[in-house]
Amino acid sequence: MEWETVIGLEIHTQLATQSKIFSGAATAYGAEPNTQACAVDLGLPGVLPVLNEEAVHKAVIFGMAIEAEIAPYSVFARKNYFYPDLPKGYQISQFELPIVGNGHLDIEVDGVSKRIGITRAHLEEDAGKSLHEDFHGLTGIDLNRAGTPLLEIVSEPDMRSAKEAVAYMRKLHELVRYLDICDGNMQEGSFRCDANVSVRPKGQKEFGTRAEIKNINSFKFVEKAINHEIERQIELIENGGKVVQETRLYDSVKDETRSMRSKEEANDYRYFPDPDLLPVFISEEFKAVVKAQLPELPQAKKHRFKDQYALDEENAAILTYSCQLADYFEAVLKASGCEARLCANWITGDLSAALNKAGLEITDSPVSDERLAGLLARISDNTISGKIAKQVFEEMWQSTATADEIIAEKGLKQITDTGAIEAIIDKIIAANPGQVEQYRSGKDKVFAFFVGQVMKEMQGKANPAEVNKMLKVKLNQ
Repeated sequence: MEWETVIGLEIHTQLATQSKIFSGAATAYGAEPNTQACAVDLGLPGVLPVLNEEAVHKAVIFGMAIEAEIAPYSVFARKNYFYPDLPKGYQISQFELPIVGNGHLDIEVDGVSKRIGITRAHLEEDAGKSLHEDFHGLTGIDLNRAGTPLLEIVSEPDMRSAKEAVAYMRKLHELVRYLDICDGNMQEGSFRCDANVSVRPKGQKEFGTRAEIKNINSFKFVEKAINHEIERQIELIENGGKVVQETRLYDSVKDETRSMRSKEEANDYRYFPDPDLLPVFISEEFKAVVKAQLPELPQAKKHRFKDQYALDEENAAILTYSCQLADYFEAVLKASGCEARLCANWITGDLSAALNKAGLEITDSPVSDERLAGLLARISDNTISGKIAKQVFEEMWQSTATADEIIAEKGLKQITDTGAIEAIIDKIIAANPGQVEQYRSGKDKVFAFFVGQVMKEMQGKANPAEVNKMLKVKLNQ
């Protein structure tokens, strides 16, 4: 039997506010356990939650970016469940009336575009965190995260493969960072995913029974967890079993999913409107203010880079993956006055490789856009060759010196004196009569030998274009 996979994702996005969604407690990551949870976060008697307006602002700007419906009236509800990291016994969330309604996000997989529907995005508070290490068989609870504002983004079940799910998740990750509503740090839990996976016979309209894989915090693990779950469900059904609706955990060490608990339905949570919070009204004036703050979005920026700078699809996609990298590229381009392709190749090549090796983001690059622009300007005006530029870049990475300072200090300026180049070429030709004969008999590959010998003799400082041009003249005489 041929099977079809049906996937929907719930993305939990921590909003980058300075304080929590219903209290003034700090949201900074990395504080000592249980030092950033106040009485409101814990739901102690006699305290009242107060909605953080900035969380509403960030939710609305996200809704506008996905061309979604912004609800003029939304309500917070209590979602009741008992778990150690939720000491008050309920989570403040949104149920029937979320702040963001139907929207969409376009993805591309293997050159094919697809639109993924977004059902809703609702505001809620995060729970605390259970810690299982170093407690000698016990579980520790850190409530610092409790009350951190979350935007839960729920997709339609429109994805049909793990590759599509990863593409959608990456696109969403890119978008929330562009909008500056979330730092997207998956290791710290700022951006995490629950995947709902089911299978059905090809051509069947009804959905199969789904399993939800909880709290996956990397693109790699999302793909592996979904693929494993697809295989598990198909094997189970083909062996005469039935998939049960449940919540499962992905074990990255064993590369498997395992059952955590039966999947709850909405009525199990006994939702009801939170009596301590007023409904949220979004005015047209507020929406107008937020809309005016929308930045150039990733897809639009990528198309502009391709059209304005004549970049290919790959370079345009890499450079616009983050707004910080896109800004860096445009700053280098403006300051250097070089061709866009040269700037793009250096940023996506040598600079990105160095950043990846050091585990750094573009915002932490030791080589500023101004300093890289200075280096590329010296390549463009033939002061140094591309090969020498790599040596200069390594020196710049380790110091605060400019390209001009390094070139002057180490005497790396390119030799363009045709007389000096010609003298070396004559010397190399005279010393290698055998190779000259091979070249003249039609073995064109020998030409690279002569180029290498000349560049070696001139310590890489000769202008490569001049060397090639003069060698061809001399060898063809």
